[in-house]
Amino acid sequence: METNDNNLNILIRIADVDPIALTIARDEEQGYREAEKLVNTLWNKWIGKFEGDNSSHRVMAMVAFQFARLYSKSYNQNVAVNDYLTTFEKQLDEVVLKI
Repeated sequence: METNDNNLNILIRIADVDPIALTIARDEEQGYREAEKLVNTLWNKWIGKFEGDNSSHRVMAMVAFQFARLYSKSYNQNVAVNDYLTTFEKQLDEVVLKI
């Protein structure tokens, strides 16, 4: 299901939800497939673990929260690294300019 040389139509299957049709850049397919696999792996693990006391929607909400928490942690780490590199670059510029 291709649209042109740069885009690709794919179906993403998440948990027990109807497949989701997406048009993506061809070079991004691997990232989409990896994300699909990660979500499904966690959902499958938790749906069995919480069987009986949680609906599929509740488990999906827990999965979404887990990924949001990990995203937030990674974002904050990236901000800290960027701040460190900015400070380091300024210090390096000062040293180089003194030479």
